[in-house]
Amino acid sequence: MVLRIFGLSLVVTVISLGVAFLYGGPTALALCLILGILEVSLSFDNAVINATILEKMSEFWQKIFLTVGILIAVFGMRLIFPLAIVWLSAGLNPVQAFDLALNPPADDAAYFPDGSPSYETLLTDAHPQIAAFGGMFLAMLFLNFILAERELTWLTWLERPLAKAGKLDMVSVVIAGVGLILAAEFLADENDRSTVLLAGLLGLVVYIAVDGLGSMFNAEEHAEEAAGGPSGLAKATGKAGFFLFLYLEVLDASFSFDGVIGAFAITSDPIIIALGLGLIGAMFVRSITVYLVRKGTLSEYVYLEHGAHWAIGALALILLISIGVHVNELITGLVGIAFIGAAVISSIRRNRKEDEEKPAAASEPTPVA
Repeated sequence: MVLRIFGLSLVVTVISLGVAFLYGGPTALALCLILGILEVSLSFDNAVINATILEKMSEFWQKIFLTVGILIAVFGMRLIFPLAIVWLSAGLNPVQAFDLALNPPADDAAYFPDGSPSYETLLTDAHPQIAAFGGMFLAMLFLNFILAERELTWLTWLERPLAKAGKLDMVSVVIAGVGLILAAEFLADENDRSTVLLAGLLGLVVYIAVDGLGSMFNAEEHAEEAAGGPSGLAKATGKAGFFLFLYLEVLDASFSFDGVIGAFAITSDPIIIALGLGLIGAMFVRSITVYLVRKGTLSEYVYLEHGAHWAIGALALILLISIGVHVNELITGLVGIAFIGAAVISSIRRNRKEDEEKPAAASEPTPVA
């Protein structure tokens, strides 16, 4: 099963590395490999969250996510998205933006000799708005999970009080909104405050719209099923599946923002970024997602979903902080790995404790009536 799930990713990796070598020699090959490893290591929490949502989707929409979705992730987020930012911020047409990306100034300077900014500089200057949008979307995802009342809790001492606070209407929106206002006021540059607020509000609106529409159509399908209607599936199909697909794509985009910006610390070549982050990284993230679903890992490691959401909360906070303060990508990756690792260890301990209690319960004598 492992080979079947990861086989295509391995093939794509070999092809991508071959293309990188032909494109730029050993240096390009090494950079491509480094970016692929970086993307996978930073995006494991993304794969866990993807798996929790993918489990709710019908087989058809799972295939759409793993086919059409990968094209959006590779070419949309890792190639077109950075170029689009340059188009909008520099007033260039697509051809000029691509030419600017392929021809950086000598010695990786921030500006050309004529004083015009480089592709990397334009993209980096747009980071506050990107971070505000992604940070707010991920913050809403984290808050709506952690403020919901659950039978199973991981950090019980903290999650139970938060769940009680979550009974207040729209408390997640209030918390996220306050966070955005504080970030814009104290972290954003004075010239960027309005755009940071606008981008953050857009991230908030997109989350509410996509999540709300998905929940609405999913409820309608379950109502039809309960009434003996045409929907015979417990998993999301039709419109509900479509909006879950959109939700996953926006979620993937939010996770990708930081990685795309961080990739410029390694190389500013859009082709290498697309090959490393997109083809290699995104393919393996999707393979890990499928593996988690097929293997039933989320059922076995019951706290894994909790750990992934706490990692998302940390990433949302880091994105908002990065509006005004540079945060090293290594810190972002290590925080996510720490939460995921702690959740896995807690799950293993819980499973062992349950296994130890089962024989003890079975050996107790049956009471005589």
